[in-house]
Amino acid sequence: MPDSFDLIIIGSGPGGYVCAIRAAQLGMKVACVERRDTLGGTCLNIGCIPSKALLHSSEKFHEAGHGLAAHGINVEGVTLDLAKMQARKAEVVGANTKGVEFLFKKNKITWLKGAARILAAGRVDVAGTEYTAKNIVIATGSDSTPLPGVEVDETTIVTSTGALELDKVPGHLVVIGGGVIGLELGSVWKRLGAQVTVVEFLDRLIPGNDAEVAKQFERILTRQGMKFRLSTKVTGATPTTSAEGTSQVSLTLESLKKGTSETIAADVVLLAIGRRPHTEGLGLEEAGVALDARGRVVTDAHYATNIPGIHAIGDVIAGPMLAHKAEDEGVALAELLAGKPGHVNYNAIPGVIYTWPEVASVGATEEQLKEAGTEYNTGKFPFTANGRARAMGMTDGLVKILADKTTDRVLGCHIIGPEAGTLIAEVAMAIEFGASSEDIGRLCHAHPTLSEAVKEAALAVEGRALHI
Repeated sequence: MPDSFDLIIIGSGPGGYVCAIRAAQLGMKVACVERRDTLGGTCLNIGCIPSKALLHSSEKFHEAGHGLAAHGINVEGVTLDLAKMQARKAEVVGANTKGVEFLFKKNKITWLKGAARILAAGRVDVAGTEYTAKNIVIATGSDSTPLPGVEVDETTIVTSTGALELDKVPGHLVVIGGGVIGLELGSVWKRLGAQVTVVEFLDRLIPGNDAEVAKQFERILTRQGMKFRLSTKVTGATPTTSAEGTSQVSLTLESLKKGTSETIAADVVLLAIGRRPHTEGLGLEEAGVALDARGRVVTDAHYATNIPGIHAIGDVIAGPMLAHKAEDEGVALAELLAGKPGHVNYNAIPGVIYTWPEVASVGATEEQLKEAGTEYNTGKFPFTANGRARAMGMTDGLVKILADKTTDRVLGCHIIGPEAGTLIAEVAMAIEFGASSEDIGRLCHAHPTLSEAVKEAALAVEGRALHI
């Protein structure tokens, strides 16, 4: 007889491992399938965690060479030890993945090592061994989206995976895609000394984010030395050799506004046009699990597919591809399977871009409110008027809060500036509990802190900001 479980989860990324832990806490016998040698999925192994380690290290390097003098700290002869920086990143990744393994042992979760294939409802094959379960969860995450004519080799034409493993700083890095991944990794290598050009098909960066914030973001990154080719299409990539005999890539670009074409040379090309759900090889078609036109698993409000006993969460279903969104879905699903209430408020899920300055958002944008015909008031507060930001020498950016014109209920918040990813949590909580901008404005914020900018933006909704 095959080993039997209450729940088998396919994928040990943030959605999968959190779902496993919560289900185990609720008394279920749980197994989690992972084909990698380490737990944690894309996020912990080759995504969120290693990229943030490199972002932080590159910020330190850049500050030592360019930012400390303004504080009266003179540093001479700053040099880069990229191998040591990469080794530190690997240590961070290892600590996190081992942490998940510890949590599995603590919660008596069985790790089934190998690739999974769903045979039918209640039946899963893992590396040639069949297991049974009352419920199955698909939490396999996503992969980098390919681009016709641009063949990835993870050496000179790389995805985020290869961009995290470069053993030398490229002379010229061309990033295809002006979204989160491209701008974060482009920032890493720009700080470490690369010339960086971002090629974006649309006429703006970070589509889906607040347009005003996106425009200010572009200006700040341009001031930092990044170059942007907007409204531009990449039509081909050809391996070449430089005059010095090193490998390069010749990229063919087409201007969508001018209708002209040109070629540019790159030492490394980063393909970052988005991600697509990872569903190949899971046996979903044979099992009858329905997919939508974009290859995502179709689920109802309780994360159930059309096949009873098979569920899905995270990047493989509709919604933003965010690790914390997957985590919340994992918890909600585990609780639903245990007969408890489980719910995710998708209006209160923040998104963060970990460049410098950071960009963070939650709730609706102005463009979305206008499209929906929702009347709203706007409150803005610049970091130039925040005492703590001035003391830190980090005054770029602003906080923008959007509130319903009639009820004053907070509908959205968009921040570009220092620690934006931390500051957004306050407004996410406000949206979760249906707070008004006045509620935020009347809350006593410690002085001097960056969070006072959030309070001032809330006060500005009704035209009563105190420091502008």
